[in-house]
Formats: sequence, C-alpha cells, structure tokens
Amino acid sequence: MRRAAVVVGGAVLALAAVAASSAEEAAEAGDEPGTRPMPDFLDRGLWQVFTRLDRRTRLDVHDVSGRDRRVLWPPRWQVCTQYPAAGTELDRRTTVMIGVVRKGETCPPRVRDARR
Repeated sequence: MRRAAVVVGGAVLALAAVAASSAEEAAEAGDEPGTRPMPDFLDRGLWQVFTRLDRRTRLDVHDVSGRDRRVLWPPRWQVCTQYPAAGTELDRRTTVMIGVVRKGETCPPRVRDARR
C-alpha cells in the first residue's frame, strides 16, 4: 500500500508541474500547443522532460541500463536517449521516447554509441 501511495504522489507532483509550466510556456511563446520543436534533453535530468514538454505530449520513459527498473521519481534520473531528435517538430501524434539511467550512473556504451 505504501508503494502505491508513493507512485500516486509522484505522479500527482509531476502532472502538476507539467500543467503549470506548459501553460506558462504556451502563453509566453504564443505557439499552438504540440507544434514546438523537440528540445535537447540528452544528459539532462528527467524532470526537465516533464516540465518542458506540453502536458498532452505522449511520453514513453524507460530504463536503458539493462536492469529493467521502474522509473518512479523523475528527479533521480538522467536522460541518455531521446526520440525524436532535438529540433524535430512535435505534433499530437508523435510519441516521445526517453531512455534514462539513475543519476550518478553512466549511460551504457551501446546506448551512448547509438544515440549520435
């Protein structure tokens, strides 16, 4: 039961932050939501992904370390891979895929070599 509470609490915090920052950025930029270019998230914290993408963007986050861990608390993870590449125009049909490892770990060589 405690684990479920932690997961729900983390999800609520992430959604609240995303909703607040997305509304601010859309108002500042004057752009249509979902038509902005993909930011460069490589080697940055996962939290930035949640705060910089529009809240309606489809997002797939997974552990690329090979340990198949669940990604529950975004501030503890860093981005190793992203699809689509930085600068690509995002629309409502695009699913953004982010590969992460825990902060302090290095990206696996097979992932580091393949990303660029």
